[in-house]
Amino acid sequence: CKILRCNSEYVAATLHLRGPERGAAFCTALRSYSLCTRRTARTCRGDLAFHSAVHGIEDLMIQNNCSKEGPTAPPRPRPAAPNAAHGFEALDVCDYERSFLYKHGRPPGFQHCAAFGDPHIRTFQHDFHTCRVEGSWPLLDNDYLFVQATSSPVAKGSNATVTSKLTIIFKNMKECIDQKVYQAELDNLPAAFQDGSVDGGARPGGSSLSIRERSPGRHVEIRAGYIGTTIAVRQAGRQLSFSIRAAEEVARAFTEEQDLQLCVGGCPRSQRMSRSPHGRGRVPAETARALCREMLPVEDVYFQSCVFDVVTSGDANFTMAAHGALEDARLFLPDAEKLHIFQ
Repeated sequence: CKILRCNSEYVAATLHLRGPERGAAFCTALRSYSLCTRRTARTCRGDLAFHSAVHGIEDLMIQNNCSKEGPTAPPRPRPAAPNAAHGFEALDVCDYERSFLYKHGRPPGFQHCAAFGDPHIRTFQHDFHTCRVEGSWPLLDNDYLFVQATSSPVAKGSNATVTSKLTIIFKNMKECIDQKVYQAELDNLPAAFQDGSVDGGARPGGSSLSIRERSPGRHVEIRAGYIGTTIAVRQAGRQLSFSIRAAEEVARAFTEEQDLQLCVGGCPRSQRMSRSPHGRGRVPAETARALCREMLPVEDVYFQSCVFDVVTSGDANFTMAAHGALEDARLFLPDAEKLHIFQ
């Protein structure tokens, strides 16, 4: 796939264009860029950089009133680079936010999803469900990421379940990373991928995927700069939680066959539970409310989830699960006004 060459030729052609007189030359460069991408279409069909370039060219042509018909420029000769394999092209395509800003003239949009506690799911669309979902269920299943959560009963005889295992697969991206698998289980939150590595491998953009321990055995953060995505995995008490900030383009990169994703559609209707505690809990509701209020002063869905989990499990550590999910949302949500959900 030669999309990197198209990108660098376009950058070289437009780098010195400034001011009101740049119009015709800029349109010529865009048409040349478009022609270059069409020539690579067959080999680049499954490439994120290719699709970003195609959409970016369309937007820029509209914004600059460029005609699709007109002159194109021959590509400039490319300067020799002593270490071209590790040079601008590979690093640029593996920096999603930077290349998006350059192509579109604005930063990318982001979406947030979380699964914590019972599990409670906050979807990309800000829907909030409490689910029973025993067994293994996909949180995400798109062209770049696959995330599966495995749940088991929170306590013997209980309908409520918690996440006891998380599997995250970062799919192979040619210029940037080898496929990497991260797996966490209760009491085993490693600060490395399954193969023992802590980055995306030996490819030019390998450092665009990295993993680090925020709190030993309790909080791991994985940054995937090549797809504009950050993931937090936590353990609080006897449950694991998952939070993600994903570029919109990445979150939407799936087909109709990949229709079961809890982060996209929430949990199926048959698997949803009410958060109103009924029957005899392991802790009185008022005690749970007092414990949760210490960590979560705003009585939103995070607070309600905390009360539900403490009542159901009898484990005060669930206050930390809801608090951690709220802190991740505070960091990951593009729109601070959507932090609290009230139902």
